[in-house]
Amino acid sequence: KAYIAFAGKRVIEQTLGQKVIEDFQVTENLFDHGLFDLIVPRNLLKGVLSELFRLYGLVHRNK
Repeated sequence: KAYIAFAGKRVIEQTLGQKVIEDFQVTENLFDHGLFDLIVPRNLLKGVLSELFRLYGLVHRNK
């Protein structure tokens, strides 16, 4: 599990004045709710980024 957060759970709960779900800052939960397009294991990251940049270049070259 990887966590994405700018503040801890306690700080967010105090700020909002309400409880938040236990895994609200876990990447899989954020992905399930549409906040990420892709979660990539570190060993595959270079290849995935290379492919995305290649595809991005093809799209913009054809415009």
